[in-house]
Amino acid sequence: MRLLALTRYSSLAPSSRVRFYQYFPFLASCGVELQVAPLLGDDYVRSLYSGRRQSVLSVVMAYINRVARLMNSRSFDLLWVEKELFPWFPAWAESSLARQGVPYVADYDDAVFHRYDLHRSSLIRALLGKSIDAVMRHATTVVVGNDYLAERARRAGASRIEYLPSVVDVDQYSPGERMDKQFRIGWIGSPITAPFMGLIRDALEEVSKNVNARLVLVGAGDRDPLPGLEKEILPWSEDSEVANIQSFDVGIMPLPDGPFEQGKCGYKLIQYMACGLPVVASPVGVNTRIVEQGKTGFLASSNADWVQALVMLSRDAALRKELGKAGRKKVEQEYSLQVAAPRLLGILTKAASHKESDHEVS
Repeated sequence: MRLLALTRYSSLAPSSRVRFYQYFPFLASCGVELQVAPLLGDDYVRSLYSGRRQSVLSVVMAYINRVARLMNSRSFDLLWVEKELFPWFPAWAESSLARQGVPYVADYDDAVFHRYDLHRSSLIRALLGKSIDAVMRHATTVVVGNDYLAERARRAGASRIEYLPSVVDVDQYSPGERMDKQFRIGWIGSPITAPFMGLIRDALEEVSKNVNARLVLVGAGDRDPLPGLEKEILPWSEDSEVANIQSFDVGIMPLPDGPFEQGKCGYKLIQYMACGLPVVASPVGVNTRIVEQGKTGFLASSNADWVQALVMLSRDAALRKELGKAGRKKVEQEYSLQVAAPRLLGILTKAASHKESDHEVS
């Protein structure tokens, strides 16, 4: 099979790395002839996470390069598209591929459609509100990371929908040995999601009064999401990511309950659990599927819930170990690259052969 992966970003971006790049070695080992063409490269990703704006010219050139790449799309058995071919444009390219009989798989790990249909501009809502629906409708297969995204694909008229969660390579993630006696509450993310930490500020302040705890934020960027609260802020890097998580005693994921957040795939929870950590998370979207209450961690709806869960975990090392072990097992069985990669190969192979079943969800 000749496969062209049309990712949104380079491998520096977590979404592209998790949903695409980490699968490439396995696909190549299975004889897939794969080429990758990111729309936006390393410089754009670095600018995105540093808060700097990329020049308009560089973005225009990126779009022109993608048009050129699509000119020989018929030489591939399948196109594998991250979300959409041209952000902030109608789905003209995807419609053209469908008319030409070029099969493509569209992959979604967040509610990108809400950037358009919930945009504050009525013009954007009118022009682009249904653009992702069109991408889904014309796709041979739509791959989604959670049920919320699957439901949107179903309503859009997608001919085939496949569920594939975001996963980790369990050979790279493993439980670490904690020597420090201070209880470390850890979060990993990006400058974009760091403001969510403000949702539990009061809870963290209360915990700090009762527990010898240290808050560690990885990847929060230059803007402090919790000014005045004692914490350690570490830069994110792919090389140090796992080691940083292994240094935590508990992994947390506060999240507001909004339409965008319903589309998230809970990747940081999976990372924590793969490292044998108990987790505490907001009961939003896929979090309720990943976290088994009292078995792999706790779902916390209120400040009181957050305080209770964190204080309990700080005082009970045996409980932390028990929950962490169960979480690790769940990741191995349901959220590992080792389980997901063969399934993805089957999805792509089937799409390339154009074997479709109307409105089927697997």
